[in-house]
Amino acid sequence: MVSSVFQLQCSCNNYPWGKKGKESLAATFCAKTPNTGFEIDESKEYAEMWMGDYPVLPAKGLKSGEELHKIVDDNKEQLLGKTCIDKFGGVVPFLPKILSISKALPLQIHPNKELSAQLHRKDPEKFTDPNHKPEIAIALGPFEVFAGFKDNNDIQALFSALPPLERFLPRKDVNFDNEVLKQICYKILTASDEEIRTTQVELAKLPKEKYGKQTYILDLLPRLQEQYSKEDPGNLVALLTMNFLSLSAGDAIYVPADAPHAYLSGDIVECMARSNNVLNTGFCPRADADSIELFTSALTFSPHNAEEVKLRMSKSEKSINGKTSVYAPPMSEFNMLKTSLQDGEKETIRAIGGPSVLFATRGSGKLVADGNMHDIKEGYIFFVGQGIEVSYEASSELDVYQAYAE
Repeated sequence: MVSSVFQLQCSCNNYPWGKKGKESLAATFCAKTPNTGFEIDESKEYAEMWMGDYPVLPAKGLKSGEELHKIVDDNKEQLLGKTCIDKFGGVVPFLPKILSISKALPLQIHPNKELSAQLHRKDPEKFTDPNHKPEIAIALGPFEVFAGFKDNNDIQALFSALPPLERFLPRKDVNFDNEVLKQICYKILTASDEEIRTTQVELAKLPKEKYGKQTYILDLLPRLQEQYSKEDPGNLVALLTMNFLSLSAGDAIYVPADAPHAYLSGDIVECMARSNNVLNTGFCPRADADSIELFTSALTFSPHNAEEVKLRMSKSEKSINGKTSVYAPPMSEFNMLKTSLQDGEKETIRAIGGPSVLFATRGSGKLVADGNMHDIKEGYIFFVGQGIEVSYEASSELDVYQAYAE
């Protein structure tokens, strides 16, 4: 029988939007786990460290080297528990990651369950599962992101005040609603390179006063153009229609299925339902973009302002000593705990009726669980089976995140 608590080793992918070498927190954390052979190459970008049982980039048991999905599959009842198995099947229903972002990720949505199932049936190599992928992102430092649509009034204010945008309106004197917004996104995404380039050149020449309270658009436009190009339609969709948020450590957002988003910069904790499905249409070469018709038809309009994007933290009932808070998105697959301890402080997390993945993002200390004591420090990752109480004692300021389902 496998231990219910064991340390994991993880690996990073190398998408070009990741940070290079040791600048990447994902790579730095990955390298902290001992005896894995992982070495940082300063010439490579490191984008994401995955910490789940998804078979594309699975975590492994540190001692056994066995992939986590195989360990879980061989010990479902012990590690997941009957309730979790009945609700989600014999898998860990969430996928936590560390992302290190140097430039905008593709403008994307994650399709809902119904659409994901259809896409998986048609093209299982590209859409590798039938599940949806709502997600949260928690800032570990400064974090910039486009997420969800702005309030329709704010979008209409831009299209009324900026003449270069008239070419994307379905008709003159239109009253903005969600259907009109969908048509505008479609017209931008299907516009020619020349139309996109001309529009951006014209917008850059307009005085800041024309932009009202949204003058940040003129500051971000050349930055996005430099990262991709003046012909990328994602520049216009993101800047004109989507919320732009500049967040600090501890701030979080929730992105439901079918909601447009594009992370711009920063280091974050990300966690999502167990899926890898995505539709990209901007901040990428046109040849790499997915179907614009499919993307726009799937769009949803919640969240629809910047405040609706934000996910607030609250005190967790799992905490015994009051040192733990919870991010609880409106979905069933997971919550995320955050424990913060000063030197010498202790915390105990009550037993959870499902699996957990916990990982330290700062400091060091001791982890006691299932009758055993473990060192825990920045970058260390542990799997915890259902029904196990977990205790921490910090030897320096310690931050631990714990994704769990029950």
